[in-house]
Amino acid sequence: MRLRWCRQTQEEEESKNTGKGTVGAVALDASGNIAVATSTGGITNKKFGRVGDTPIIGGGTYANNQTCAVSCTGDGEFFIRLVTAYDVASLVQYKLVALGEACQAAVDKLTQLGGEGGLIAVDTKGNVELKFNCESMLRGWKNDRGEGSINIWPDGE
Repeated sequence: MRLRWCRQTQEEEESKNTGKGTVGAVALDASGNIAVATSTGGITNKKFGRVGDTPIIGGGTYANNQTCAVSCTGDGEFFIRLVTAYDVASLVQYKLVALGEACQAAVDKLTQLGGEGGLIAVDTKGNVELKFNCESMLRGWKNDRGEGSINIWPDGE
């Protein structure tokens, strides 16, 4: 009886947890310094000892004053395997790819491996990208001119 109750409770909790719990921030200051901060929401009933992508520099979070800052959310094991945040910065630095193209390439790789999630990024010119392959991603941005947006769904709503 107890096992059935626990399983039922777990299923109820998981059905409520439809979003990703990560909070990420990327910033470019007036002096041209780039910064990133990422805080994980974790996974309900995760395996003991599991380490997600958030504390892995290059996996789920990365910043370099020469390229960009990237913060990721989603299936952390895939971000670690792909070194997603660093991959975006490397594409910008070594292949001279625009930030948007680099972010989309990273999300495409995530999709090909079966991972789900997204990322936010800012480059040295102040370009902002918010890419994802999941149903929704809470996200927002604002620049020094007051331009920006706050969205949940892919179509910008």
